[in-house]
Amino acid sequence: MTAIAQNLSTRLNQRRQDVGVTFALLAQRTGLSLRTVQRVLSGEENDPGFGTVVSIAEALGVSLRFEADDADEFRRKRAEQKADQVLALVQGTSALEAQALSDESKRRLKERTVHELLAGPRRKLWAD
Repeated sequence: MTAIAQNLSTRLNQRRQDVGVTFALLAQRTGLSLRTVQRVLSGEENDPGFGTVVSIAEALGVSLRFEADDADEFRRKRAEQKADQVLALVQGTSALEAQALSDESKRRLKERTVHELLAGPRRKLWAD
C-alpha cells in the first residue's frame, strides 16, 4: 500500500472512531461489505478503489479534495530534479577523467539544464 493510501486509511479509521460509528454500521451506510470496510480502514486493502474510499469518506462526513501545486513551480521542480541527474552523470564522467567540476561550474550547468528543460519539448522534461 502506498504511503498516501495508508495515511488516508488511518485518517478515515480515526474519523470513524471519533464519530463513534462501528464497522458494521459504516458497511450498512455505504453498501459495502463489512469485510471490505474493515480491510480498507485497517490498511489491509492494497488498492481499495477511488469509489470505495469516497463512499466511506462521505458516510463519515469527510470531503476529499485534491490540491495541486502551481503548474509552473511543479515543472520547475521536475526540471531541477532532471538537472541534478544530468549533473551527477557529468560529475561521474569528470571524476573518471580526473577533471572535477568547480562549484560554480556545477551551478551554471544546473541553471542551463533547467532552462533548457523548461524551454524545450515537454517530453524531455517528463521522460525518464
